[in-house]
Amino acid sequence: MTKLKVLVAGTGFAGKGHTAAFRAAGTEVVGMVGRTEHVVREVAADLNILYAGTDWEAALAELRPDIVSIATPGGAHYLQIKQAISQGCHVFCDKPMTTQGDTATELFELAQAKGVKTAFAASFQYTPSVQHAKRLISEGAIGEPTELECISHFNLERGIPFGWSHRAEDGGGRLNNNFTHSLAIAQTLIEGQIQQITGDLRDDLGRAPKVEGVHDFTKRRSMIPENLDDPALEWGESNVEWSYTVMARLRSQLAAQSVSVLFKHSALLPRFHDDHIMVYGTTGAIYLKGHYGSGPLSLHDGAGWKVLPTPADILARAQESLGETEQCWHVLADIFVRDIQGHPVSDYPTFAQGSLYQNIIDSLRNSDAWTNIEEGAK
Repeated sequence: MTKLKVLVAGTGFAGKGHTAAFRAAGTEVVGMVGRTEHVVREVAADLNILYAGTDWEAALAELRPDIVSIATPGGAHYLQIKQAISQGCHVFCDKPMTTQGDTATELFELAQAKGVKTAFAASFQYTPSVQHAKRLISEGAIGEPTELECISHFNLERGIPFGWSHRAEDGGGRLNNNFTHSLAIAQTLIEGQIQQITGDLRDDLGRAPKVEGVHDFTKRRSMIPENLDDPALEWGESNVEWSYTVMARLRSQLAAQSVSVLFKHSALLPRFHDDHIMVYGTTGAIYLKGHYGSGPLSLHDGAGWKVLPTPADILARAQESLGETEQCWHVLADIFVRDIQGHPVSDYPTFAQGSLYQNIIDSLRNSDAWTNIEEGAK
């Protein structure tokens, strides 16, 4: 069988990770496109990718890929994806899908009309522990699910250099880059459909120092200026949320009543107890350690808590040598490729989910769902 050809957009951590994931899935990565010529040439050479360029449309025309892998910041996604769909390419896109709900909806509809397959990489739902919990819940280990909570505090340094993560128009914000994963995990765990949602957001950062030479966001913490009081520093203004509290109701086929869900996250505040995901049911509960629930799984079955090992068949899907982000990209890329090849696969996140999430994010950012209470009012 001729290998499917993949063109990657992006030269940073995600671009490198997507490249490895698609190679592991049996495809041929034929090209890479980036913003800066010397960077894309260096990265492509390091990864043994023959084609390197800065013109996305020209690369599509020359290479005629079967799949494009979008691993750039969210602000670049719309045009890249639209051009790829027009060429008939299947699209694998990291989150956020775009920067606004209307553009995400447009791309979803264009992909449907063109008949191409899409994948939306809200992919932490594929950690072994989350998949283990999903299995236990579906088997009735906690009875009917009733409540779910996702709690995380990252305690990031406020001096992290200014970049795309600070700006809504570039795909920044914690809803785009944290909530998308947590919401996908919640839906996965209880096989849930979103009924209602509301929330409160806060930009508790305000500004960040501008630093030249930041390319790979995973290394940005090493580039924090030593003296943040230096009068020569330039500053960029944040216009996105760095903390959020979101409440939702999900309909689950495993429960007679709607499941109440709480998402609580701050990028800047310190944690006291472990970040975690909890799922409560009518007869028990499941605790997953870690902000995306990728740590040990504990089950309360009415008699007390016990740590359960991950089943061997679930562990077999993950490559232990990789970090959890890369593990999840590998799983989703493999499912996506097999679906394109016509093999039966389980459901996976597509642009239908990605566009829904982008519209939800718009709604949360624009909402004013407070009830005003005046002290002393009769």
